[in-house]
Amino acid sequence: MSQPQNNTRMVVKLVAIVVGMFGFGFALVPLYDVFCDITGINGKTNTTAAVYEGQEVDESRTITLEFITRTNTGMPWEFEARTRKMTVHPGEMAMVEFYVRNPTQRDIIGQAVPSVSPGTAALYLNKTECFCFNQQPLKAGSEAVMPMKFYIDPQLPEDIQFFTLSYTFYDVSESSQAVAMNGG
Repeated sequence: MSQPQNNTRMVVKLVAIVVGMFGFGFALVPLYDVFCDITGINGKTNTTAAVYEGQEVDESRTITLEFITRTNTGMPWEFEARTRKMTVHPGEMAMVEFYVRNPTQRDIIGQAVPSVSPGTAALYLNKTECFCFNQQPLKAGSEAVMPMKFYIDPQLPEDIQFFTLSYTFYDVSESSQAVAMNGG
């Protein structure tokens, strides 16, 4: 075989590898989401409000919830749960308050991202009101108390008696401004 023909084959193989790598990288996020949904390890909570329709309260069981708060690197807010731990009965409506303060000299828009551990418990946590549903604008130097109202589905498996709800606040000011400038 001639040298130019070998080079052409090599280029075709390398281009195919690059295209395959790009395709795999592009498909990885949806594949990971499907994997997490199937295995129940994602810990994602619902992003829209649940409706509380007078659930029957199971007073024979108690569930302990721990609330963890943090801010992402570069997010200067002070953020904490007013209640670090609470006990509720499945089906009982409960509320916890979160405190946030913007100690900077600039307005910031934050977005809270929740996570539940163990991940299977996320299916049974129903939030009727949550600051995590929307972006939270906070003026320079101001503070706010944000409620989160929820209930635990009485169908929660008996072996889950404790779970952790974690919120991480991200600074989304620049991306929110870009969307607004583009008419979004």
